[in-house]
Amino acid sequence: MTAHTEEAGVPAPTVEAAGDAPPRTDRSERLSALAQQHGALVTLVIAMVVASLSFDTFLTGDNLENMALSSAFLAVVALGMTFVIVTGGIDLSVGSLFALGGVLAAWGSRYGTVVALLLPLAVCGLIGLVNGLLIARVRLAPFIVTLAAMLGARGLLLALTDEGSRTYLVDKESFFATLGQGTLLGVGVPVWITLALFAAGAVVLRRTRFGQYVYAVGGNEDAGALMGAPVARTKITVYTLSGLCAGLAGALNAAWLASGVTILGTGMELEAISAVVIGGTLLTGGSGFISGSLVGVLLLKVIQNVINQIGSLDSAYQQVVSGAFLAVVVIAQTWLGRRRRVL
Repeated sequence: MTAHTEEAGVPAPTVEAAGDAPPRTDRSERLSALAQQHGALVTLVIAMVVASLSFDTFLTGDNLENMALSSAFLAVVALGMTFVIVTGGIDLSVGSLFALGGVLAAWGSRYGTVVALLLPLAVCGLIGLVNGLLIARVRLAPFIVTLAAMLGARGLLLALTDEGSRTYLVDKESFFATLGQGTLLGVGVPVWITLALFAAGAVVLRRTRFGQYVYAVGGNEDAGALMGAPVARTKITVYTLSGLCAGLAGALNAAWLASGVTILGTGMELEAISAVVIGGTLLTGGSGFISGSLVGVLLLKVIQNVINQIGSLDSAYQQVVSGAFLAVVVIAQTWLGRRRRVL
């Protein structure tokens, strides 16, 4: 439908009906949203197909089990990180809290499984709570606060282990060790725990009022406050949750290794952030997916496994490839975000 008039022999510009343009705009916006949400999953499927065709040992049961177990601990940390990043924050302390949680769990295992689990949760959750209070109430920058927590947690770890010279062991016959080393239906118990946590996290983020507050705070903090979202309480909760997840992951890792290894967790915060961003969560906040973070973790582990399968490449190439992949994802997210705003 067009409106057509002439004045001085010059036809007026053609005006399209209002209903003609929106379908193209809506379709483009939906495609951009799908690319952001499911791009990592498509890439993961392609990577696994290529790896299975290139290496005979990739799809073997042992290799898949090792990848699943090694992914479980990082995935639990990434779960808490997802909530933090959706609010527009960042948590650099999770790597040190992961290591601290492992040491505390191994030390506490001599007093039983309950102590081995509750001690790292209590200490790491408390550190996360302090992070949240300083960020939400004192209004300090998340980067600075969590960086200080990272250094403080690592210092506490060294103090508990005599500068790393003491390693606490877990009794392999204990029930706590079974949480890390046991299997259920042929799958490691840590994998089942991780899947259960992600299912619960997805419900909380997408189906509860607290999840709506998380998105509101990340999308526009001032607008969220005007809508009634408890901004400070939401921030405190997500940083506490991040500390709890890091402590739990460390405890499960200690149960798996049957010891509290002091050198673990270095750089894990960057891996967790990479996995979350690769999975489709925007670093600017306001948008993210729990399932996407799990896919991001699996994709990083597949890349690492492929490099190990090649054999001739140094393990440092894992970081090079992961960093390059993260840069590509961030650029793609920025481009998609700008395109959606234009549309």
